[in-house]
Amino acid sequence: MVDSMFESTNSTTRSRTPDAPGTRVYGRLPGGLPFLSLGSGEPLVFLPGIGPHNEAPVGMERRAQAAMVEPYAKDRRVWWVNRRPGLSPDATMADLAGELAGALRRQFGRPVDVLGISTGGSVALQLAIDHPDVVKRLVIVSAAYRLGDRGREAQRRVAREVQAERPRRAAAEEFAMMGAGAASRRLLRATGWLVGRSMYGKATPDMIATIHAEDQLDLRDRLHEISAPTLVVGGDRDAFYSEQLFKQTAALIPDSQLLLYEGKSHMGTSMSRNLVPDVLGFLNAHSPGQPRG
Repeated sequence: MVDSMFESTNSTTRSRTPDAPGTRVYGRLPGGLPFLSLGSGEPLVFLPGIGPHNEAPVGMERRAQAAMVEPYAKDRRVWWVNRRPGLSPDATMADLAGELAGALRRQFGRPVDVLGISTGGSVALQLAIDHPDVVKRLVIVSAAYRLGDRGREAQRRVAREVQAERPRRAAAEEFAMMGAGAASRRLLRATGWLVGRSMYGKATPDMIATIHAEDQLDLRDRLHEISAPTLVVGGDRDAFYSEQLFKQTAALIPDSQLLLYEGKSHMGTSMSRNLVPDVLGFLNAHSPGQPRG
């Protein structure tokens, strides 16, 4: 049984049936990993991208995360799961995947489908390699076996600005990388500057630890160990990665396929109207081991 709870304004009460159909539940998985669960059907674990902290989302942040997973909840019981608060400064991606694997074993007791977006995709790849017993099918969105050179440098700049207590500059750096071209990047950089204080003004060391863990990640030589059927989705104008990195990642995973969205950026891929039907189509179409087109 998951150590979870319904959260309300004045109190926190434990739930004996946190995954009952139709209920929306917030809480922590074993090991302290914050989660949000909603929808009904077979479980789908959703691993989000990097954020300013690893605490359970509240307020507008909670609504934003719920809106991201709601489209999948029409067919699945979606479990949005973040990294644990209070990470060690020298935590590795293998450490993050190990903590997640322990929580998923205790919660489900069987392999489940896993969808990782951006940094969540990095964790998902490490999870599938190190802990194949917990992954049934794998979907990687806007992520690859390592960051591209531009993406790595951008995240390093974000980390430096956060540590220097310059949240506007940190957000401007990150937002600019989300665009598909020069004009959209200028606009997004300005948007990041405007919202930076509210987003990164209270960033915790967990954000820096996660950036450092992803900075060191390079799974190229281990992708052949992934046994779960895998879908890799990327945009051909993603500034954090590259079309080549997406292609290499899919090519080196034995049972995988690639969807490359033309003209889509890092942010544009996750916002594409094709993403949800493509992901659900992949998850629902075939059982593990069956050939796919």
